[in-house]
Amino acid sequence: MDPETALLAQSAGVTLVTLMTTDAWNRTREGVTRLWRRTQPHRAEVVAAELAATREDALAATEAGDQDTLGELHAEWQGRLRRLLVARPEAAAALRGLLEELDPGGAAGPAVAQHASASGHARIYQAGRDQHNAPR
Repeated sequence: MDPETALLAQSAGVTLVTLMTTDAWNRTREGVTRLWRRTQPHRAEVVAAELAATREDALAATEAGDQDTLGELHAEWQGRLRRLLVARPEAAAALRGLLEELDPGGAAGPAVAQHASASGHARIYQAGRDQHNAPR
C-alpha cells in the first residue's frame, strides 16, 4: 500500500471515530454505510453494526477521558478502512469525498503522521508538539 493511501486510512479512522461523538453521528453512520454499500455491499450491514458499537465505546471513553480506548478505536477503524482501500483502491476518492462532506474544514483535528529512519549511532527525536531536550 502506498504511503498516501495509508495516511488516508489513518486520517479517516481518527476523523470517523471523533465525529461519532458529535452531532455529526447520523451523517457519519449514513456516509460510511453508503461507502460500504457501494464498494462491498455484502459487508454493509455488518459495518453499520460495528459503527453503532464503536459509537457506544467512543462516547463512554470520551466521558471517562480514556484516551487509550479512543486510540484503540481509531486504530480499529484505520485498519478497516485500510483493508477496504486495499481491496477496492477506487474507494479512495469516495472516502476523501466523504471526509470532506462530514468534516469540511478538518474540525475533527489533523492526523499526525511521523516517519523517521536512522542508521549507525544516529538519534531521532520526534514530537507532535513541544519538545525540550536537555544537552547530555
